[in-house]
Amino acid sequence: MTIRLTRRTVLAATAATLAAPRLALANPVEIDVHYSMPAVFKDVQEQLAAGFMAAQSDVKVSYRQATASYDDGTQLVLREAVTGRQPDLTFQGLNRLRVIAERGLAVDLAPLLKREGDSAKLGYTPELLGIGAAGGIQAGLAFATSNPIIFINADLFRRAGLDPDRKLTTWDEIIAASKTISALGDGVHGAYYRWQGDWIYSALLFGFGGRMMDEAERTIGFAGPEGKASLTVLDRLVKEGGMPALSGEAGAQAFAAGKVGMYFWSTAFLRQAMRSLGSNFNLATWEFPLGDRARGRLPTGGAAGMVLSKDPAKQQAAYRFLRYCTSPEGSAIMVKGTGYVPVNQLAADDPRYLGEFYRDNPLFMTGVRQMPIMVPWYAFPGANGVRISSTITDNVSRVVEQKASVDVALADMARDVTRLLPRA
Repeated sequence: MTIRLTRRTVLAATAATLAAPRLALANPVEIDVHYSMPAVFKDVQEQLAAGFMAAQSDVKVSYRQATASYDDGTQLVLREAVTGRQPDLTFQGLNRLRVIAERGLAVDLAPLLKREGDSAKLGYTPELLGIGAAGGIQAGLAFATSNPIIFINADLFRRAGLDPDRKLTTWDEIIAASKTISALGDGVHGAYYRWQGDWIYSALLFGFGGRMMDEAERTIGFAGPEGKASLTVLDRLVKEGGMPALSGEAGAQAFAAGKVGMYFWSTAFLRQAMRSLGSNFNLATWEFPLGDRARGRLPTGGAAGMVLSKDPAKQQAAYRFLRYCTSPEGSAIMVKGTGYVPVNQLAADDPRYLGEFYRDNPLFMTGVRQMPIMVPWYAFPGANGVRISSTITDNVSRVVEQKASVDVALADMARDVTRLLPRA
């Protein structure tokens, strides 16, 4: 994904962000913008809007109330599209671009990008553009991308006689370390894997070289040995490693309180973790263990911006703001304020944007090192994507809560998901 660029090219690309094609407007055009997860993105979005409007006086960015999750955001857009009240610009989870694009709601951004010349010179590599492709069009531009990592309480490792500087790379090592830390007692747990959601489950599945569905999207792909191996890891973390069956937020709070040795979650949590931990303990980050080092991959979490407005003036204004959000400057703001990895190659390559930041903040480099093995966050075909995600979570929960064996939960999950897929 590396592109060799001169300083002149970088400066020209940044200027192009503000020189994107626009309509001649007498009064500011107000665009209605939606995003999810305000705990992660509120400060970043407000900073982006302020920076954009300071340079672009002919556009006013107005945010509607943010939704709590990506799935809530998708339901909002689909519901409001029925009456034509969808936002002009929405930031959607990468696995929900497909359902919005296939319903004809998204503007194809390819022609708009083409008018600006070579997209690679603007920092949009083919791989980055591919993240936002869905429904046969350029449905969006990647805004924030993440991958799963391990957050480490270095103090608990040392209390348990373990070395937090020696990274553990296999699940056997992870489970053994979890058992050792849990033995400290006093409400301490060695590990917490935040299992709620199909994305974090797919991290295990993809790490073993598995797939959600076969390439033709006719057969469930997680019902085989890779799927069984994935659920077995969670089963062993509970039985052998002492992992508690907490909700996602309760698990995060337990980690912040210094009661969890290893917390498995998204790089998106990094900035929030650094703010909430204070001086509770020393934090480290490790790469996510792959069950199969040769075939293992990791899912790309995060969001992409989608232009939904059909009004020419609002459509152009929304596109310009999206371009700013995904420019080198915008991408640097997003990375520094969250923990996500860059969505613009110029931001990653030019030290003026993120080079010095990564040098001074090594915890953020863990996610960057995993970028070469990132693959798309899988989107199931049909209109039942949200229900399928819930079905996967429900069955994974049965294993974590020890209410079903791995074999039973896997068989039920495959059967239930199959019922929700479109008929051939």
